[in-house]
Amino acid sequence: MIEQSTSTIYVIDDDESFRRSLVFLLESVGWPVSAFDSAEAFLACHPDPPDDMGCMVLDIRMPVMSGLALQQHLHRNGWPLCIVFITGHGDVQMAVQALKAGCCDFLEKPFKDQALLDAVDQAVQQMHLARKEASLKAQAKALLDKLSPREDEVAKLVALGQPNKQVARELGISEKTVHIHRQHVMEKTGVTGAAGLARLMLTADASALDG
Repeated sequence: MIEQSTSTIYVIDDDESFRRSLVFLLESVGWPVSAFDSAEAFLACHPDPPDDMGCMVLDIRMPVMSGLALQQHLHRNGWPLCIVFITGHGDVQMAVQALKAGCCDFLEKPFKDQALLDAVDQAVQQMHLARKEASLKAQAKALLDKLSPREDEVAKLVALGQPNKQVARELGISEKTVHIHRQHVMEKTGVTGAAGLARLMLTADASALDG
């Protein structure tokens, strides 16, 4: 269950009355909300990703920088985020473009209050899942970075299920040396077998064991 008190919803909409209604709705069910009247105002206040960001509720059509332009800017700068787009002038092409760029949902005005609340809840859950996956990936990479180049070579072959004899033949080293490297790999990474090592390597890089 997501703790609402730790996940702020950032609302960006140039329509003041509508923006206020969104803030009221979200706060009425317990979400902390931070609202802005433009993409530029949001970026001026948050040049870097806020640690508490749950998701962004973003108007797709705004003066100067549109919602789509803000989405593209944030992705280019590596922001982890989920966006719920809202618009009173939406069309299929815009929805497809926003969804292809990774937004969580697309709602066209007028929409039911519950539709927005459901979209926000889902977006926040996706955001937390993405952060958890990113944390696990960083932890796995940090463990594997402890390995020497030779240990890394041995680790990959062991993770692919190759026995010491085959690893030794492929790398042109003795079985005894492979055994020593394998022990070092297990000690440095904290795993206990080939399956655990494979999971660790795939967590750090999904393509680590390809080809």
